Amino acid sequence: MAEPAKLTLYSYWRSSCSQRVRIALNIKGLEYEYKAVNLLKGDHFDPEFEKLNPMKYVPALVDGDTVIGDSFAIILYLEDKYPQHPLLPQDAKKKALNLQAASIVGSSIQPLQNLPVLQFIENKFNADEKLTWAQNHINKGFAALEKLLKEHAGKYATGDEVQLADVFLAPQIYAGLVRFQIDMSLYPTLARLNDAYNELPAFQAALPQRQPDAPSPS
Repeated sequence: MAEPAKLTLYSYWRSSCSQRVRIALNIKGLEYEYKAVNLLKGDHFDPEFEKLNPMKYVPALVDGDTVIGDSFAIILYLEDKYPQHPLLPQDAKKKALNLQAASIVGSSIQPLQNLPVLQFIENKFNADEKLTWAQNHINKGFAALEKLLKEHAGKYATGDEVQLADVFLAPQIYAGLVRFQIDMSLYPTLARLNDAYNELPAFQAALPQRQPDAPSPS
């Protein structure tokens, strides 16, 4: 039998969208080739990359003749095709909770702190306003997530198993702490979850500073 095609992930080291896909791949034990797309150098505007993702964003996943250019779609595809270590529970209520938490991160927080938006804010106003903008939207989303998950969280976001909500939360909390100076003491549930994520090899291996295109420490 022919060997299955190796997965290829087009990623940028600091992209939280790429990080969530890296976590999902790691949890499912899937090997993949890492292809760096340098957003600061404009690699995502290359016509060849645009064929993979018409939105010119990372990540993009290639699996044989399947090409997907959206992190949420990629993770749901992986969930369907590679069902080992499932990220979505069978229980309808718990599944909806995971999808809701992931959607808050993916729709209501991350798009408002991504590079093009922050560059626009800085060019229109200044660097201080850029940080204020990001903090405002992250804090709004974190406040909602804290309320949503407070009564449902176990060791992880929706119980005692890592699931979809965790895959989305971990990169967002990391970005909030490292890039945007968010005070996590305001969100004790999220802070506790972050401590749990930091103990998991699948999450550790996906951290931005551990990617092959991450800058070397000075």
